[in-house]
Amino acid sequence: MSAGPESRKLRAGVVGLGWAGRQHMAAYAGSPDVELVGLAGLEAEPMQELGDQYGIAAEQRHADWHDLIAHGGLDVVSIATPTTLHAPIAVAALDAGLHVLSEKPMAENATVAQTMVDAAKRNGKVLDVSFNHRRRGDVAALKKIVDAGLLGDIYYAKAGWLRREGIPGLGSWFTRRATAGGGPLMDIGVHMLDMALHLLREPAVTSATAATYAEFGPRGRGGSPYASTGKTGVESSAYDVEDLSTAFLRLEGGGTLLLESSWAQWIPRDQCYVTLYGSEGGASIEWGGSPSDPYRSLDIWTEKDGVPAVLQPNVPPDGQHTAAVLDFVAAVLAGDVEGHQGDEALVRAAVVDACYASAEQGSEVQL
Repeated sequence: MSAGPESRKLRAGVVGLGWAGRQHMAAYAGSPDVELVGLAGLEAEPMQELGDQYGIAAEQRHADWHDLIAHGGLDVVSIATPTTLHAPIAVAALDAGLHVLSEKPMAENATVAQTMVDAAKRNGKVLDVSFNHRRRGDVAALKKIVDAGLLGDIYYAKAGWLRREGIPGLGSWFTRRATAGGGPLMDIGVHMLDMALHLLREPAVTSATAATYAEFGPRGRGGSPYASTGKTGVESSAYDVEDLSTAFLRLEGGGTLLLESSWAQWIPRDQCYVTLYGSEGGASIEWGGSPSDPYRSLDIWTEKDGVPAVLQPNVPPDGQHTAAVLDFVAAVLAGDVEGHQGDEALVRAAVVDACYASAEQGSEVQL
């Protein structure tokens, strides 16, 4: 279903004026079914720039997100703020009758994330979380291969996003547990967890054994060259999250998943990967984690007529944030709340919680 010539376009607002928020703005502005009508954010200069760029009326440029929700006349809102603001904004918006698309991670922990799901369900609204990396073309291609049964039963998987130097804003909200909820596991590891569980067809995670380390950030090292707030020599009190995490997850049915993520680590280069091991074949997606690294590959290892074979499937274009936003819009227009009320994202939040609990306790945690 889409908004036809006699239908009113969805009125959209975005809370958050940073990089992620700008991706949502561009996607809304490019959709024939949506009118981007409101913004909320504290930064005056970006508000002026973005408001002018998208033709946002002066009275719809809000410093306070409460005002956008109360007075914006919105149908949908995107949330691209520090993690601990996701739930307060989402719950308020859902209770006001709006549909919500939140950036990942869903919230600082699963207990808070549950309040978002509860609000979506009591109001009968769509709540999606923008896991944009599952919209990659190579992930879509591999998902078709998995679903077709080419790999057989997948019993082991590995997934990771590792950076050599990539702490996103030393001393910023990213590196404080009170505002971010955690470090790279919460920031980029959750992308890999989402991709792996998506490819594996959503097996339940039954237990987690994890460890976390902070060898770079507390010493003011490992800052990202891409972060506008990157700096060195920060006080250790401004960095109380991990900069590397590793987890061993047991899955329903006996399978296992090894998950690792880091913002800073002594490795040759940034790297991202998802590798699947099945009874009839294996597969691996790899790409350079750095925005400037064009490297990527998708390989399938199997057997054809008794002969070992390597397949390299055709890969469709990436969807990224645009696809996540348009999927959300489609669900809203179709009135399709089934499967669009945050339940999958809540599972990811619970797994991340279990990993942090295991790292703190030094023992396996059951889910």
